[in-house]
Amino acid sequence: MKKLLLIQPSPYDKNHEPIKKKKLYFVGLAMPLLAAMTPKDWDVEICLETIEQVPLETDAGLIAISTMGHGVLRSIDLAKHYRSKGKKVVLGGYMASIMKEEAVQFCDAVVVGDAEEVWEELLKDYENDVLKDIYHKPINTLSTPLPRFDLILDKSIGDFLPVQAGRGCPNCCSFCSVSCLYEGSYVKKDLSEVKRDIEQVKALGFKKFTLLDDNINGDRAYLIELLDIIRPLKMKWMSQCDIKIGRDKELLKRLKDSGCYALSFGIESISQESLNHMDKAWADPMEYTELINNIVSAGIDVSTEMVVGGEGDTLESIKKTKYFIEENKICVPRFYILTPIPGTKFFQEMMDEGRILSDDIYSFDGCKAEHQPKNMTPDELTKAYWDLYNELFSFKSIIKRTLLRKDFFKRPIDYLFYTIVNLFYRSHIKKGITPNIF
Repeated sequence: MKKLLLIQPSPYDKNHEPIKKKKLYFVGLAMPLLAAMTPKDWDVEICLETIEQVPLETDAGLIAISTMGHGVLRSIDLAKHYRSKGKKVVLGGYMASIMKEEAVQFCDAVVVGDAEEVWEELLKDYENDVLKDIYHKPINTLSTPLPRFDLILDKSIGDFLPVQAGRGCPNCCSFCSVSCLYEGSYVKKDLSEVKRDIEQVKALGFKKFTLLDDNINGDRAYLIELLDIIRPLKMKWMSQCDIKIGRDKELLKRLKDSGCYALSFGIESISQESLNHMDKAWADPMEYTELINNIVSAGIDVSTEMVVGGEGDTLESIKKTKYFIEENKICVPRFYILTPIPGTKFFQEMMDEGRILSDDIYSFDGCKAEHQPKNMTPDELTKAYWDLYNELFSFKSIIKRTLLRKDFFKRPIDYLFYTIVNLFYRSHIKKGITPNIF
C-alpha cells in the first residue's frame, strides 16, 4: 500500500532543538485536509512534531512537510534527512510558497499556495515517478472534503478543533505573507460546507472550535450569514480579523450571540507613520482604545499581535507600547520584530534601500533585527523588543492585565486561564523563545 507521511514541524529553540510541548492547543488544518484529499488506497500518517517525535525511519515513500515562519529551518533539515533516505519530499505552506525557487533546492516538489487543485495530480505524478518541481494552481472557489481529524484525535491536543470559512484577506500589508499569495482576495467556502465542518467537530465531542480565517471580517454580508448558521449549533469559538470590526457594534453583538468569545487582531503599531509604511494606513492608533473597549464590552476577549521596528518606531514608542497594552488590559499580547520576509513587498523595499543586514535569510526568526531600522540601531531594536516582552510578562504586569480588571468576576475562570497562558509565555520568554500560537 502507498504511504504518505504528513509532518507539521516544530521551530528550533536557541539551542537548535525542536521546541516541545506537552499539549498542542492550536492544531493546524492543512495536514487533516491533505489527508482527506488523498485517495483511500493510500495509508496516511500525520506527525505534529511539537508534541511527538518525528519518525525519522519510516516506511512511507512520500513525505510532505509544512513550512511556517522561522520553523522553515526545521522543515529544510527534515527534507534533507528524508531525501538522504531515498524518500520523495514535498514542501508546502507559506514560506515554501513565497520562496518557491529557494524551496525547490531542498525537495522533489513544492506546492505553492492552495493544494486543492493540484494534490491529485501530484500524487499521480509520484506514482508514475514524474514529479514536477512546482505545483501551482490558484483557486477561484474554495471547497474541501471533511478533514481527517481521526488521524490526530489520539494525540495530545487541546479542547477545540480548527474550521475554515475562507482564505486570504482584502488588506495588503507590505510585510505579510498572506497578501503575497492572495493579493487582496478573500475566497470563501459555501456556507453549507462550513456548517458541515462545524457539525463534525461537535459530533467528535468538542464544544469549541477556532475559525482559522485570516480575516473573518473580509466580507461582512458573508460573515452575518455564517453567524446565523453558527448560532443554533451552540458552540463556543474564536478567530481573528482586522480591528475595524470594533466600529461595528451590531456585528459585535451578532458575534457574541453566535458563541464567539475571543478575537485576535494584528494591530502592529501605535505609530501611524509605521502603519502607513506597512500599507496599513486604514488603521488609526488613536482609535485603538475605543475599538478595543467596544469589543470587550460586547463580551469578546482581545488578543493582539504587534511588530516593532517600523519606520515610525522609536525606542520611546516601543516603551509606550507596554503602557498601551497594560492600559487596555490586553490579556494575551504577542510581538515580533518587523522582519523582511523574502517575497514580501517590505523585503523588496529594504533590498532596494540596502537596509537588509544579512544574506542568510534562514536566520530571520522575528526576534532579532534583520534590517536597519530608521530610528535606532539593529542592536537597540533587538534589545528593546526583548525588554518589552520581559516587562509585559513580569508577574506585576500579568496580574494587572488578567486579574486586576473590573470584569474579572463576570468570568473568573476565563481570566484565570489567561493568567496561566501568560505564565506559560513568560517561561518561554525567559528561555529566549518568542511566544507563538501553537
